[in-house]
Amino acid sequence: MVTVKEILAVKGREIVSVSPEATLLAALEIMANKNVGAVLVLDAQGDLRGIFSERDFVRKIIIKGRAMETTLVKEIMTSRVLYVSPETTVSDCMSLMTEKRIRHLPVLEGGKPVGVVSIGDVIKELLREQELTINRQAAEIGQLERYTTGSI
Repeated sequence: MVTVKEILAVKGREIVSVSPEATLLAALEIMANKNVGAVLVLDAQGDLRGIFSERDFVRKIIIKGRAMETTLVKEIMTSRVLYVSPETTVSDCMSLMTEKRIRHLPVLEGGKPVGVVSIGDVIKELLREQELTINRQAAEIGQLERYTTGSI
């Protein structure tokens, strides 16, 4: 079974992050520039303090009418962050994301962030695994057909 470590080996381990003291506007600019839907919120020591997503922005700023120029990330970030380890399977990630209705999972190793997997990363890997299984089964069926018809 494929693990998060293998996903990170392909996609990279870049971590897009902001300080808890950053304004929402600054965080949104970083998210737009990096084309990501969430950023990790890290303190000066690089420890995970939260996650800030587009969903947080919509639900906690736009709907409540707060100013993104003055509101700090620490005021609205999700501070109870679910995370996985590099050894977590893709299937376990999908289960966690589906059950908890989240789209991004920080990857922690030794208590420090080493990457992030998104729902898109997980789905892409599950589809790749499914395609490999189908191709393997098709090859096995072809081999059985050749065996039963005496072509082997």
